[in-house]
Amino acid sequence: MERELALEFVRVTELAALASAPWMGRGDKINADDAATTAMRAMFDSVTITGTVVIGEGEMDEAPMLYIGEKLGNGQGPEVDIAVDPLEGTTLVANGLNNALSVIAIANKGNLLHAPDMYMEKLAVGPVLAGKLNLLDPVEVTLAKAAEILHKRVSDLCVMVLDRERHQSLIQALRDANVRIKFLSDGDVAGAIAPAFPETGIDIYLGSGGAPEGVLAAAALKCLGGEFQGRLIPENQTQFERCIAMGLQDPLKVLTMEDLVGNDDVIFAATGVTDGEFLGGVRYLSNQQAETHSIVMRAQTRTIRFIKTIHYLPSKGLKHEVKTG
Repeated sequence: MERELALEFVRVTELAALASAPWMGRGDKINADDAATTAMRAMFDSVTITGTVVIGEGEMDEAPMLYIGEKLGNGQGPEVDIAVDPLEGTTLVANGLNNALSVIAIANKGNLLHAPDMYMEKLAVGPVLAGKLNLLDPVEVTLAKAAEILHKRVSDLCVMVLDRERHQSLIQALRDANVRIKFLSDGDVAGAIAPAFPETGIDIYLGSGGAPEGVLAAAALKCLGGEFQGRLIPENQTQFERCIAMGLQDPLKVLTMEDLVGNDDVIFAATGVTDGEFLGGVRYLSNQQAETHSIVMRAQTRTIRFIKTIHYLPSKGLKHEVKTG
């Protein structure tokens, strides 16, 4: 992929973030997601790629979709796989909470896993722990290994976990081990990426979340030198058979970085919608301007760019005044 495309992908996430930001705190995740989706689809039309969506909006959100198989781009560039989440954290925006992002990952055709929309068990770490932990190990073993490698006491480790009922046994195991826990209300992608940024103070991300979000997180961690391991959790025979139909011969195997995002180049771009662990949210300024904070990364070069942009809103063609009721 041409490196010049990286900035074009940031423009896509910026517009989606700007479109959804007016819905912050208004309690309407559907319209917030619809605004982001519409803006992202429109902006992709100007990008010089021949793209196919392999991971689109999930059924779990019951939201409008950039559907799997949809063609994106102007059809004049390289053939690429695209994973998108126009608004990762719809509930976060609706409730005015942190860590909502607009996210995309792009790889050469055939590299991104076609992840079914179901839950996935996850382990995500930064560069220091990459390749040194195992998703199948008991939590106590994982913590002991991490503490030794990081030269910390187990009690000094910080593990991020989605605050969900299904994680009760995991949370109890972490508390029994006396580690610090940082809970995440939503925002699975941001949570899994957090261990790769030292300033977040997060050492490990554990627990289950959406499988499509796992692929997006794996793409980011590949660019950052971190690691993501996942294992699908089919809840019934129908889901099990769906995995097989999507090309996963062993739905219960531990998925490595190569399984998830291939061994070729990957570009990851994200723009903050609300403030988060490593990106600021959309901020409205005077004179009809807004500020966005984005990150764009490329696995081949390990280049990481943080981009702050000032936008003149009337030129964006967005409806940024929301009427409710």
